[in-house]
Amino acid sequence: MQSSLFANAEIQTQERWALQNKHMLRVALGGQSREVLARKGTMVAFTGGVDFDGHLQTGGERRAAGMTGEQLNLMRCFGAGTVFLANLAQSVHIIDLQNTGLTVDGQYVLALDATLSWNVVAIESEQQIAGVGSYQLEIGGTGKLAVMTSGAPLVMPVTPHQEVFADADAVVAWSSSLVPRMESQVTSQRVWSRRGGTGEGWNLSFQGEGYVLVQPSELLPPVEFTMPGGFLANRGMGQQGGMRGNTWGS
Repeated sequence: MQSSLFANAEIQTQERWALQNKHMLRVALGGQSREVLARKGTMVAFTGGVDFDGHLQTGGERRAAGMTGEQLNLMRCFGAGTVFLANLAQSVHIIDLQNTGLTVDGQYVLALDATLSWNVVAIESEQQIAGVGSYQLEIGGTGKLAVMTSGAPLVMPVTPHQEVFADADAVVAWSSSLVPRMESQVTSQRVWSRRGGTGEGWNLSFQGEGYVLVQPSELLPPVEFTMPGGFLANRGMGQQGGMRGNTWGS
């Protein structure tokens, strides 16, 4: 059999974590590293003796998820072999944390080492905002982390002399050393109105020293419309709609 497809054979590497291609993560299990935590349902292939099991949440994680809606729905991949992970052909990026922290929107986490820990953090805001990135996950420690973006992202440095602003729906992650703040760009009395017809709404501002990861895609808030009988309903690209809603299954 001959085909250009064979140019996409499994890569040969000694690295424990590696990109099979820009849309697929390859993790080798065995030896001292026999386990990785991955987003539920993201295994696309494996070789060797790899097993899968649910990852039990702690009481604190369950309470935080119930109060904030921010959580990691994970499975354990363990044994001796190689597991391949992917989700909706999104771009995959490996981050090596060395006793450092990264604040990330949980929907963009593909996999992480079991040596890493995480907790829910609140984002300071001008107003109390429900469902607009008000809570994020702070992942810290030493280990590997894989995040996903829709397309090739932009990494923006933040310094004490240069504050960075980004659309709240396009921000994927940032250095935990930064001080973020949610800022409204509305000028009317309605919070969800988009400023001056420009389509721009909420910004995140970042101060301090570190980096911000921004993807070339953003989500729109739900659009309110009137149903027959005068009832109001929401539709559009909100927290549970569009790519955001489709990215993670339960």
